[in-house]
Amino acid sequence: MAVLSDRAKSLKPSPTLAINAKAKSMQAQGIHVISFGAGEPDFDTPENIKKAAKKAIDEGFTKYTPVGGIDDLKDAIIKKFQRDNQVTYKRSEIIVSCGGKHSFYNLAQAIFDQGDEVIVPAPYWVSYPPMVALANGTPVMVETTEKNEFKITPDELKRAITPKTKALILNSPSNPTGSAYTKKELEKIAEIALSKEIFVISDEIYEKIVYDGFQFVSIASLSEEIKKKTIIVHGVAKTYAMTGWRIGYTAGSEEIISAMNNIQSQSTSNPTSISQKASVEALIGPQDEVTKMVTAFGQRRNYIVDRLNKILGVSCYKPIGAFYVFPNFSSYYGKSFQKKKIENSTHLADFFLDVAKVAVVPGVEFGADPFERLSYATSMEDIKEGLNRIEEALKKLS
Repeated sequence: MAVLSDRAKSLKPSPTLAINAKAKSMQAQGIHVISFGAGEPDFDTPENIKKAAKKAIDEGFTKYTPVGGIDDLKDAIIKKFQRDNQVTYKRSEIIVSCGGKHSFYNLAQAIFDQGDEVIVPAPYWVSYPPMVALANGTPVMVETTEKNEFKITPDELKRAITPKTKALILNSPSNPTGSAYTKKELEKIAEIALSKEIFVISDEIYEKIVYDGFQFVSIASLSEEIKKKTIIVHGVAKTYAMTGWRIGYTAGSEEIISAMNNIQSQSTSNPTSISQKASVEALIGPQDEVTKMVTAFGQRRNYIVDRLNKILGVSCYKPIGAFYVFPNFSSYYGKSFQKKKIENSTHLADFFLDVAKVAVVPGVEFGADPFERLSYATSMEDIKEGLNRIEEALKKLS
């Protein structure tokens, strides 16, 4: 009898976390590794949020809470949606979970069955396909192009829809590309989703991290009809530098949220009580620190995109949101270093780590092998040094 389930054997660990772990291991050995791997802000959690957490501890708010989150936090989330997106939800339409990843996992378990197809535009966040598969759904990848800013077009969406299609995953702004959909583009997607009666899973966790005056629009805000077919996955991690606090949330129909609540009750139960109190302050407290972080990210984005596009044979789309760049390094495939041939993004990422002591995440993990993902959620000093090392390393390939 086999020890492991087929499910466990088919899974591989998150590549972004694996790259980060390898880089940290090398750093622990005294090797100066510059990491572009981490998908988390390098800023500290704002002071007002930390104070709210300390207050919760001092007041003994350290016990179980309702499975799907405390009412104070649900009300703060409702206010956030009304304030920022002009969408109205009830408490019964909100669930708080242990991070955005946990939110998506619970959602997949709640709505997907054997044979359900889920459209996943590529490049995609690394965990979408495995989480769909863990729920017995079938991820259907649709390749997008750099020319179209890595966004699925209405025609590409229509071609991908079959009678088995249950949902489309929309990540805007996107990890790994930083692309984001305009209101006009979302209106066309909403029209197709309604006509084909499919759900839209809208991952909006990078909503606040946008540049150049871009106006973020939630697809759920377009009409009451599309709101009923939309499930929003969100969280406090990226906006408020709270990755370790593990608070994500989902907004959708009562039926779906109730099912997610049941699933959560049999797995994690409630998210951390202290983190919930901190998240209330994050959502309804001062937002000045967010503006400062986004300003710094914008300066880094401008620098890293400019530098990458000046490297011979490299092209890099200028992201409109999030804190990643997704440069195309494929012109270096086929070249070698010390008789080792670089044939794909994994080989190149290994080369960068071994030779340049720079950690990046291979594009193949996001469904796009010509590319590498670099996070600029790190200091400008490290960005400059890291790019210097990458440039020097590429010159060694022949």
